[in-house]
Amino acid sequence: MSRIGKRPVALPEKVKARVENRKVLVEGPLGKMAYSLPDGINAEVKDANINISIAPGAEGKAALFGTARARVNNIVCGVSKEFEKVLEIAGVGFKGAVEGNRITMQLGFSHPVILDIPQGIKMSFDPKQVILTIKGIDREAVGNLAAQIKRIKPPEPYKGTGIKYQGEHIIRKAGKTAAGASAGAAKK
Repeated sequence: MSRIGKRPVALPEKVKARVENRKVLVEGPLGKMAYSLPDGINAEVKDANINISIAPGAEGKAALFGTARARVNNIVCGVSKEFEKVLEIAGVGFKGAVEGNRITMQLGFSHPVILDIPQGIKMSFDPKQVILTIKGIDREAVGNLAAQIKRIKPPEPYKGTGIKYQGEHIIRKAGKTAAGASAGAAKK
């Protein structure tokens, strides 16, 4: 049985939760979110905590026990404080801008990359137009959008250009000239 699933989800101040028809409904200062519990998993709100448990006779559903608790914890955290992902754009002439409900990026292609900003997500660029901040109350939506944007121009190992997460380490490779110089020295 999951150790994570056994821990209760603490409700912060100003966050209210209730369980209705196998759905956990959470309301906080930043919005409302809901999560449908999988079959065989139960939840109850008790003393400013949400307790997740496995229904009697549904031991085969125990694989979803920890996942259900983590998803409920994510929606509780999301309505009290926003989730954030920060992306860095590296490359000569690479930049981006937010224009209304769209984001436009110059990434070395022959055309600008234009994406619509989904509902409930806030995006902004720094003044240098190379650091993109994605914020929202839904952790899954923020993470998926960040991964989708990174997939447009992944960082390449030779020059290090492309889109990467802030703080992500890209293993750099030596180019042909560096590899050729060391191979030539070894032959002598």
